[in-house]
Amino acid sequence: MTVVTTTGTTGDRQFRRRRPRARRRPRLPFTVLLLGALYCLTPVAWVVIAASKTPRELFTTFSFAPGSGLFDNLANLSAYGGGQFWRWGLNSLLYAGLGAILSTLVSAMAGYALAKFRFRGREVLFSVILAGVLVPGIVLAVPQYLLLASVGLAGTHWSVLLPVIINPFGIFLCRVFANAAIPESTLEAARLDGAGELRIFGTIVLPMMAQGLVTVFLLQFVGIWNNFLLPFIMLSDQDKYPITLGLYTFLGKGAGDSDLYPLVIMGSAVSVIPLIALVLVLQRFWRADLLAGGLKG
Repeated sequence: MTVVTTTGTTGDRQFRRRRPRARRRPRLPFTVLLLGALYCLTPVAWVVIAASKTPRELFTTFSFAPGSGLFDNLANLSAYGGGQFWRWGLNSLLYAGLGAILSTLVSAMAGYALAKFRFRGREVLFSVILAGVLVPGIVLAVPQYLLLASVGLAGTHWSVLLPVIINPFGIFLCRVFANAAIPESTLEAARLDGAGELRIFGTIVLPMMAQGLVTVFLLQFVGIWNNFLLPFIMLSDQDKYPITLGLYTFLGKGAGDSDLYPLVIMGSAVSVIPLIALVLVLQRFWRADLLAGGLKG
């Protein structure tokens, strides 16, 4: 009995020695990510805190100390120019919302066609689209203005909407998503059943590309919402300004009136809220699509 017990104890000790030790989490990547998060979130925190300060507190108190003028700043921002800030916000929603929807739809059609149809010059056309990704927007802004001015659309809402509908990067992403998400057998089965190409695109292609289209929509919405150069060149009527251009005019006026600085900061803080809300809402669709893909597998 004693020998068996001793043997068993020795075996347990050997087994314990052989067990792999729990791996420690690498500290360097975690530290780098933490520093990156702080670098990105610090300006946002400053804007939110500074939006609560009165003009005097803004220049005399510690940067990250909360102020006492949050609601007064919001009321003054709403009342300035007869509610002009909210008019700019509606314009931004129009440009970013409608522009992102149209751009996503066009990108989906173009990406699906480039991925699943065989036609002469397809690779050349795709190479031209990839080249368009590398061209900065500032190079195209002036030619676009001249083209739209020649047809009488410069200075209108269409002068901001039309240039953003074609998105080379969105087309590239949609081609990648179409290649990965849509089997050829599914398309052939739908064609054998007598479905037309438009019906296939609407009932099969779009649902299967939903996860990718949500990504394209979000990227395009954020890009249009934050766009400054295109509206700056195209628009001259302040009633048609988006938030970015409106806050720029606020900042220019604030150079001679320090009381406008809190309004500019408050407007900047408010302009971030739709982007945060959009990301939080679309996260649900990403998770739903990932779960659906896992169940199908």
